[in-house]
Amino acid sequence: MSKFEYLRLADAVAAEIANGGLKPGERLPPQRSFAYERKIAVSTASRVYTELLRRGLVVGEVGRGTFISGQPRRGATTFTEPRGARIDLEVNYPLLPNQSTLIAKSLDGLERPEALEAALKQGTSTGTQTARSTSADFLSKNGWSARADQILFTANGRQSIAAALAAIVPPGGRCGVEALTYPFIKGVAARLGVTLVPLAMDEHGVRPDAIQKARREAHLAALYIQPTIQNPLGMTMPGSRRADLLRVVEKLGLTVIEDAVYGFLDDEAPLAALAPDSCVVIDSLSKKVAPGLALGFIVPPPRLRESIMASVRSGGWTASGYAFAAAQRMMADGTASELVRLKRADAQRRQQLAAERLAGFEIQTNPKSYHLWLTLPPHWRSQTFVAAAARRDIALTPSSTFAVSPGHAPNAIRLALAAPPVDQLDAGLRTLAGMLRANEEDFESTE
Repeated sequence: MSKFEYLRLADAVAAEIANGGLKPGERLPPQRSFAYERKIAVSTASRVYTELLRRGLVVGEVGRGTFISGQPRRGATTFTEPRGARIDLEVNYPLLPNQSTLIAKSLDGLERPEALEAALKQGTSTGTQTARSTSADFLSKNGWSARADQILFTANGRQSIAAALAAIVPPGGRCGVEALTYPFIKGVAARLGVTLVPLAMDEHGVRPDAIQKARREAHLAALYIQPTIQNPLGMTMPGSRRADLLRVVEKLGLTVIEDAVYGFLDDEAPLAALAPDSCVVIDSLSKKVAPGLALGFIVPPPRLRESIMASVRSGGWTASGYAFAAAQRMMADGTASELVRLKRADAQRRQQLAAERLAGFEIQTNPKSYHLWLTLPPHWRSQTFVAAAARRDIALTPSSTFAVSPGHAPNAIRLALAAPPVDQLDAGLRTLAGMLRANEEDFESTE
């Protein structure tokens, strides 16, 4: 049999999906049964399924099997633009009812010609001394002080992640990440030629022994992790795990890209407070303030500042002068800090509401977080549940979006609680609770 036989078979299954012979949500037979039916080796069947997963034509759910997704993969990540659903539980940008008034007050006068003249100039990766000092004061917390002379800027948090990854991990290199992680890292790694290595987790986050194993077997160059309010699981790594993890990191000589974008919801200092020479802290104003007034921050150790600065410039990731001017005002006059205070309270109210509406179901979360992880009952599949919710005008994110390894997504979904008004959030949660109580077949029969 030709070594490319698995591609021919994958094309045949893809054609069946395209012509409607295999429908979204339909389960493929176990690989051994598929091999028997097609008169091929089990190893060839495994390559067929892997190829279908790579194309995004199927999704794997641990302990359940492989199902038709019906959505061909676009690029290297499943992270999408907002879908415009009436109740958006997919995208997680908190916007408070009164925050525009607070922001407008802070930016009053920025429209004057003399202020605009400075604000409309080209921004740089290093900003100004005033911008760096203001940002350092704003970002410092709980014993950790961001050094003003080290801070670099981008237009948003995603660009900060991309710039750090591009500077630290060479093309063809490997970066360790949480087995369930922020989807953007999958796309940017693919575009940079970086291979992501999933790291085993437990209830406290990434396991130090998983880092040691990956370093030994996969020759990691760096780690990308979210120790505070992890996305999608919501966990915050306790102090003992942080210390154990950093001992391994320093022993192995690894660099940690620490995503602290959700850190404003908790009092925990970044890992950099314990290991400043090993950690690059990434942060942003997009969730603290608003996505339309974003500014990304990178706080690297001195040894990496020049290479990351060059990465920001070559990537075209510098922030605009207006973003600097607006952000500097909001950080200096206390507006950004006040928004953080209000959003922390808002997140806790929304989590309490979610806990009440989803009582009795298996959820993993953090009472301070803007998102939660919902493990579905056995009678629901992740992709099918998301599709059924979409027909009720509710946007959700399936577990496969966050899984680094194709076919290793648990039967779960992430709920982002930040975007809808509270009354819409309440209505959406009530609808989802009703769906969870119904059998998948019974629920579909009512449509």
